Amino acid sequence: MKFVFASDSFKGSLSSEKIIDILTTVAQKHFPDCETAAVLTADGGEGTVDAVLAGTGGELVTVSVRDPLGRPISASYGRINETSAIIEMAAASGLPLLSESERNPLLTSTYGTGELIAHALENGATDLTIAIGGSATNDGGMGALCALGVRFLDAKGNSLSGIGADLEKVADIDLSGLHPRIKEASFTVMCDVNNPLVGERGATYVFGPQKGATPEIVKRLEAGMQNYAAVIERVLGISVADIAGGGAAGGLGAALLVFFGAKMNSGINTLLDLVKFDSLLSHADFVITGEGRMDSQSADGKVACGVGLRCKKAGVPAFAIVGGMGSGADAIYDCGICSILPTVNAPMPLSEAIGRAEELYENAAERLFRLIKATTERR
Repeated sequence: MKFVFASDSFKGSLSSEKIIDILTTVAQKHFPDCETAAVLTADGGEGTVDAVLAGTGGELVTVSVRDPLGRPISASYGRINETSAIIEMAAASGLPLLSESERNPLLTSTYGTGELIAHALENGATDLTIAIGGSATNDGGMGALCALGVRFLDAKGNSLSGIGADLEKVADIDLSGLHPRIKEASFTVMCDVNNPLVGERGATYVFGPQKGATPEIVKRLEAGMQNYAAVIERVLGISVADIAGGGAAGGLGAALLVFFGAKMNSGINTLLDLVKFDSLLSHADFVITGEGRMDSQSADGKVACGVGLRCKKAGVPAFAIVGGMGSGADAIYDCGICSILPTVNAPMPLSEAIGRAEELYENAAERLFRLIKATTERR
């Protein structure tokens, strides 16, 4: 019997690693001779680099870069092999790097992310994957581009630093200093949103308030982003305003697509490709996935959906152990998930469910493996 474990973390209670430990212990209790394989999962946000390196045997590279406000910090990215790297933009430009009082997307920049990209390029990477979840920025990716040699100029020809407030000042773009190794490299963006760069569904209106933007700041940033998109179209001849996913990470998605020729892929599918998940399904009997709360959004590119679709294609039954179920959770069945097992086994407040998360998860795993054992013994 072979089991494959690939569950998302339960935010605030159980890590993906802990879930794997519990599943392994309970599986071996009921199937002492079973084979288990496990994949740490993430969808492009925090933990993505760790998940990829755990599945590929790569190494962590730590360098000095600038944080969203330009202060020096140490940040890491993953070197998968001599030519491949995985970069988590949140490591250098993420919201958790700032205190509540420091969060103002007029002042933040993706410059540190550009420094991570530059370091990877200068150390042999030609195949780069960029995870762009969890940003503190709304600079259109200007900061990252500045770190890689692009100059954004105001109406007087002065260079801009690339913070959010500079969007409204951009009048021209000078690409003559663009890092030469970018042309030799390929880029994949891990992204699970399709928001455009501008408009009511764009980077500023949808994500700006999460990053500290007041209504007044939102209006200013949106006007700046409109200007930025117009300058890109005039200088590069590319209409960037409505590109699906361009608004991800405050517009970094658009910058990577337009300036680097990046391709955009869902976070979970990119991770599953990097760790060669399909090969783990070879000779697998059952797969167990899950997440903290399963609802209508789970079938829209989340971890369980990505895992389930791979299992469906391979003909391997997949089950989801979840913390709770919300409206529309049953849509996940169309993604190849055979059944959903909630961990909560009695009425209880959320605080209790979180406090007892390990115990409740183990109980759900016990129920599932008992069911599998009863089913397989009758074959």
